[in-house]
Amino acid sequence: MSGHRLGEYIDRLGKESLLAERQTGSFPNDREVKHLSFDSRDVSEGTLFVCKGAHFREDFLRSAVEGGAFCYLSETEYPDVKAPCILVSDIRKSMAILANFHYDDPWSRIPVIGITGTKGKSSTAYFVKSVLDCYMEKTGGKETGVVSSIETYDGIERFESHLTTPEPIDLERHFSNALEEGLSFMTMEVSSQALKYDRVLGVRFAAGAFLNIDYDHISPIEHPDWEDYFASKLELFRQCEKAVVNLDSDHIDRVLEAAKAAGSLITFSERDESADYFGFNVRKDGRDTVFCVRSAGAETEYRLGVPGLFNVSNALAAIAICSAFSVPQDCIYMGLLKARVPGRMEMYSSADGKIVSIVDYAHNRLSFEKLFESVRQEYPERRVVIVFGCPGKKALDRRHDLGQIAGMRADHVFITEEDPGEEDVNEICAQIASSVEEQGCPYTILTDRGEAIRAAVGSSDVPAVILITGKGAETREKRGTEYIPVPSDVEYVTEALREYDSSCGLKTE
Repeated sequence: MSGHRLGEYIDRLGKESLLAERQTGSFPNDREVKHLSFDSRDVSEGTLFVCKGAHFREDFLRSAVEGGAFCYLSETEYPDVKAPCILVSDIRKSMAILANFHYDDPWSRIPVIGITGTKGKSSTAYFVKSVLDCYMEKTGGKETGVVSSIETYDGIERFESHLTTPEPIDLERHFSNALEEGLSFMTMEVSSQALKYDRVLGVRFAAGAFLNIDYDHISPIEHPDWEDYFASKLELFRQCEKAVVNLDSDHIDRVLEAAKAAGSLITFSERDESADYFGFNVRKDGRDTVFCVRSAGAETEYRLGVPGLFNVSNALAAIAICSAFSVPQDCIYMGLLKARVPGRMEMYSSADGKIVSIVDYAHNRLSFEKLFESVRQEYPERRVVIVFGCPGKKALDRRHDLGQIAGMRADHVFITEEDPGEEDVNEICAQIASSVEEQGCPYTILTDRGEAIRAAVGSSDVPAVILITGKGAETREKRGTEYIPVPSDVEYVTEALREYDSSCGLKTE
């Protein structure tokens, strides 16, 4: 990161035709921009402050100026604030361009792997990371970085994530940190929102993977319709050197056409033998999933320690991606065997094995269908109970879709809180319940998530699988505009199972 002057930032915006026609006041063009921020709590002397967000207030800008911001970037001028304003026509695009400039395009000096899809982004990212970490261990390198909906790690910072893909200033900082710490790879999830709203604008991915597409994220504040959602996903190919594509995806002809924008194409599949990486002979071996891959005429067997037959597709994506970077086959094998995804298909059992609980992030139609399909296949004789909710003010169709699928596939549904945000949690639950009820499935509404999980665990007097979806290992619940600390689903279910074991007089180690 170099010490650019304010005038250089303004020139960069001018070259991109982002400066508004009306610019008032004078600018200290020779002053160094020491920090770039859109958070008034993250301001120091020499900061160029970005005014963005649906909840932005003039008070935030005042606080930033008091904290050391000497100039601000905005679509709206605030005359009562004593600091020069750079007026722009598009704040999101402007922020992304300046973030790249401020951090000197760090992604150009470290391979960044981008993964998009309706389902499987997190799992695939962690499979890739596990393989690359094995490779680094073998070659004396450092743990690789990850930016996901679960966790962010860049060599300096490690924390639980709130967004699937961060805002561009944060994202470029993570790339810069990784470069500074000598990391060899960064793997990240790329959401449709990130592609639509310019969070990854300017980033060039060394490889970009497209996993699948299904109807999701349709709402007034996300994507107005299916076409907008799908088109946003496909934008990834315009920014990557290598395109890695799942031939089993719906609308594959259109996906492959869009992938022509990338430098080269690598394919994987469980159905199309012409794929560069073809997976077959999938089978269970205890809790492991074993499968074979045919590539370039050779066949190799792999083993996944993560449950869920649907994860074979994610593993194939990881194999294709890592092979593109010439990672040795033994590192790929060990990486997949060791791979674990926090909050993804994590299994916990009662002492007598009567209750098997699975904690998973499944939160949309495609992931629900795959989860139920896998559970019914692996536990055909067991009762299936599910605990879930839906978030506020986003992906509104999920309330019907998930309620309908759960009502069709489960024996009992517990509906609960899941990041209601600024919406009434009881109203969200009622909307889900109406779709469950249409399927004739019994349901219970318990807005307290811990109580819902406890009730689900204690609800069966026959062998059962309890699915707890949507939150995984997250330790915050969005209520209003705040994120409130709460126990994770893993903590909730392990405590509920201890209570179950105790009530049954079962001994635990």
